[in-house]
Amino acid sequence: MPTKKTTPDIFLIIITFTLLAIGLIMVYSASAVWADYKFDDSFFFAKRQMLFAGVGIIAMFFIMNIDYWTWRTWAKLIVIVCFVLLVFVLIPGIGNVRNGSRSWIGVGAFSIQPSEFMKMAMIAFLAKFLSENQKKITSFKKGLLPALGIVFLAFGMIMLQPDLGTGTVMVGTSVVMIFIAGARIRHFVFLGLIGLAGFVGLVASAPYRIKRITSFLDPWSDPLGSGFQIIQSLYAIGPGGLFGLGLGESRQKFFYLPEPQTDFIFAILSEELGFIGGSLILLLFSLLLWRGIRIALGAQDLFGSLLAVGIIAMVAIQVMINIGVVTGLMPVTGITLPFLSYGGSSLTLMLVAIGVLLNVSRYSRY
Repeated sequence: MPTKKTTPDIFLIIITFTLLAIGLIMVYSASAVWADYKFDDSFFFAKRQMLFAGVGIIAMFFIMNIDYWTWRTWAKLIVIVCFVLLVFVLIPGIGNVRNGSRSWIGVGAFSIQPSEFMKMAMIAFLAKFLSENQKKITSFKKGLLPALGIVFLAFGMIMLQPDLGTGTVMVGTSVVMIFIAGARIRHFVFLGLIGLAGFVGLVASAPYRIKRITSFLDPWSDPLGSGFQIIQSLYAIGPGGLFGLGLGESRQKFFYLPEPQTDFIFAILSEELGFIGGSLILLLFSLLLWRGIRIALGAQDLFGSLLAVGIIAMVAIQVMINIGVVTGLMPVTGITLPFLSYGGSSLTLMLVAIGVLLNVSRYSRY
């Protein structure tokens, strides 16, 4: 059994709370106008986000004190429960439809998004599977295929909602973990070609996805339709300049950029705080990833290392996709920015993941 380190990574806690504090401020700033118009309460989204943050912080500190190999014991059960929830969310009357996707299950006045929790469940499951079958991972049939089989089963169920963004993050995180565990590069090349063909098929099967691709390449070809969000996002980022228009002074949040407190919150942040503010966020995420990599490298067993790698990969991929979309470098996918975007399931999941990472840090030799 690994030797326990009494103190978790304090630097990681500071970074997490800094991002969370900035996120709470920006959720209010980005949503106040819309919330006041729709709910007659400018603090509507900010208050809910504070509640989510409170629940997430409690969960983070609670999980920080649960020995991380406990997740190895319960990984199979957790992933099964998440699969069951993915089935439930597809049942009319149980799953709620938002923005064309049946991705939510209502719980009282709140809703949960099972696909978000599947990301963390898959990380725990793969960390267990890969640590127990490391010698087989170089074999396509005995190692790689079973691991990817469970991943793409979950991806398929998420796509039935459909939720390409969340599914992409889960698959990307899983691929990173499998590669780090020792899978052969030639297997990835072969599967990559198959995956590319499958991705093209997914895009071609739904007209709205084709529009998202074409709007990404030339958003001004349909400025009032598929290119609207990207154009409005760029209109927010551009005027921000070096120092921004000032906190609370965004123009695009006045009903130009739809629901700016969610996927496009980085655009509002860049508009109000400028290049300096946007760079600060990128620096904080870079520091978070650096601490996570140090924890993974210093973990005393393979399970803990893969668990940390999975969490860091999930955060990194989600940040890259979100900011890529907001800056017009990638098609719109509907991915939140960790710790900053409004959303209970996403925020809670991220804080739970950090709690697991903090526990790994208590046993890490770095």
